[in-house]
Amino acid sequence: MSRQLGFIVRRLLLTIPMLFVMSIVVFLIIRLVPGDPVRTMLGFRATDANVAELRHRLGLDQSLLDQYLSWAGALLRGDLGKDIVSHASLAQLLAQRLPVTFELTGLSMLLAVLVGVPLGVRAATGGRWIRRLTEGFVVIGISVPDFWLGIVLVLIFAGTLMILPPSGYVPFATDPVGNLRYMVLPVLTLATGEAAYILRTTRGALGSVMSRPFITFLRAKGISPRRIVFGHALRNAGPSIVTVIGIQVGVLLGGAIIIETMFALPGVGRLVVTGINQRNYPTVQVGILAIATIFIVVSLITDLIVAWLDPRVADGAGT
Repeated sequence: MSRQLGFIVRRLLLTIPMLFVMSIVVFLIIRLVPGDPVRTMLGFRATDANVAELRHRLGLDQSLLDQYLSWAGALLRGDLGKDIVSHASLAQLLAQRLPVTFELTGLSMLLAVLVGVPLGVRAATGGRWIRRLTEGFVVIGISVPDFWLGIVLVLIFAGTLMILPPSGYVPFATDPVGNLRYMVLPVLTLATGEAAYILRTTRGALGSVMSRPFITFLRAKGISPRRIVFGHALRNAGPSIVTVIGIQVGVLLGGAIIIETMFALPGVGRLVVTGINQRNYPTVQVGILAIATIFIVVSLITDLIVAWLDPRVADGAGT
């Protein structure tokens, strides 16, 4: 077995204990949230008999270990359970909500990469004024909270200019133009900070590569600066850039919870927030589990891409 193939196999096997530990954390965290889901469902006029009956029906009168084993066993069978408030299938709810979250995070990351990587290249290879402008963007993008930026964008583009809707959602299949109009403000809100992180990483990684001896050798051979940057230096800086992009996907998934609620997007993040307010254990568990699983899968894909770009990663994993 080659070292790269061995690295891929080990990385795939590592996801199994990660998913197991993550399921335990998700299960326990939701039970630390104050409040009784049964009394929340029944209201303040609920009697002790009603509370005990519903608690038994939902399995909440069992020990935490029994509850976890029952929930994990159902997950392994493909049964995600039902929402305890609406009694809707959680599998159907996820099927309806995941495309919205995927669209939001996908468009945000695409915009962040399209802005962050070129600006990072310009910052590493350009003049002083380019470096100062990009440094200002990095400081603003990293320091400004997403929710504050979202409010400002709504005030400007929806309140003052009135050219974009402040909130809402239309499926892309129903109205492509309307869908993109609704997604502009949340995507800009999420992508700004991520573009700043990608810019900073690209600038640092590329600047480090440009100072290496082989770059001096390529310049001495008369190779054009553009070819040196995009044909040699950027590829060597690629692992660092890809790694930070993979990490920022997790940040985007976390930020989507706030942004979806702020802009009334019917995604998984908003589903989780609603579930927390209702003390809806199954919905919150499955929602957070879905987001965490997506992040683990993205991390796996990131590691595989980095190992392909830099075989030394796989060699190091095998030693």
